[in-house]
Amino acid sequence: MSARGGIIPYPIARQPWGMLIPLFLLVAFGAAVLYSAAGGSMDPYASSHLVRFGVFLVMASVIASLPRELVRLLTYPAYAIVLALLLLVEIIGQVNGGSQRWLNLGFMVLQPSEIMKPVIVVTLALFYSSLPVGLITGWRALLIPAALIGLPVSFVLLQPDLGTSLAILFGGAVVMLLAGLPLKWFIGGGLAAAAVAPVVFFFGLQDYQQRRILTMFDPEADPQGDGYHIIQSQIAIGSGGIFGKGFNNGSQSHLQYLPEPHTDFVFATMAEEWGLIGGLFVLGVFAVIMRWGLSVARASKDRFASLLAGGMTATIFFYVAVNLLMVMGFAPVVGIPLPFMSHGGSSMLTNMICIGALMMVNRWNRNAPRGGLSSQ
Repeated sequence: MSARGGIIPYPIARQPWGMLIPLFLLVAFGAAVLYSAAGGSMDPYASSHLVRFGVFLVMASVIASLPRELVRLLTYPAYAIVLALLLLVEIIGQVNGGSQRWLNLGFMVLQPSEIMKPVIVVTLALFYSSLPVGLITGWRALLIPAALIGLPVSFVLLQPDLGTSLAILFGGAVVMLLAGLPLKWFIGGGLAAAAVAPVVFFFGLQDYQQRRILTMFDPEADPQGDGYHIIQSQIAIGSGGIFGKGFNNGSQSHLQYLPEPHTDFVFATMAEEWGLIGGLFVLGVFAVIMRWGLSVARASKDRFASLLAGGMTATIFFYVAVNLLMVMGFAPVVGIPLPFMSHGGSSMLTNMICIGALMMVNRWNRNAPRGGLSSQ
């Protein structure tokens, strides 16, 4: 079957190219930045970045082809499996950098907490799509989802990994908000969180986590210690100016002043060489992707698909917002990479799952009969 009079084959024409082409450009731009971060070499960052994207693009295509009934059938078992993997991390997980977050499966090293980010979204989307609308203000609409979120967040905090636990919490909370829970519950939850924040800070966080938060307010207080990351990142971003220093001419990353120039601080690496123009390009592409994700959610013909698309878009947004705030010194350094640009398999896996899920809902929308919003 073909589109446009047989000129373009239908399987190609039906793809959301308005999102995919900017995404491809962003990944290619990320590879160029990683090439520079490695001192002008495709290895070890840029080549593996492109290979991973290619592999996970195939995975996203498979996800996009899944039927609604199969997704609904597998959602709760998937949640149980990932939760079991998080428990297994606490027992036999691989320790790296003082954190116990990974499972060595032999053929790959898996970080289950990353997979939980999209899994919690689809789990809550299924729960609320199955809950009668009349019960949305009842205790069941709050307590059961709170438990579904609280269990994995507790395991992730034990690793410890504050950034990932906040990402899981954020994705779940967005689905709950979109599901129609009373706004007063969120306001009350926010006030309660603010009240217990000092207790959590002094008794619930590790020493290094406390220092990261305090350093955000005054990085100059420890310029050679905890404030070093933020200071060097701000120098790199500021020195890029409007047009940047030029491709492969970044001094902060090449002289190894900038820490993690290929992962958490890849935006600072990019901004030094490509300047404000490069930054606006990156922000523009993310705006296109998230605008498309929201349009998919709004166009959904049933509650499950709408909540699923909204939650996946929110998960990508969390990555982008926290990373950009972090590298500019407006948020603590919590180890959140920049989607589709940072080097790292776990981040690419999570965000491509989100892209695949959005493409899947987009396909459901195209095939849905015309009519009103369904509760299922």
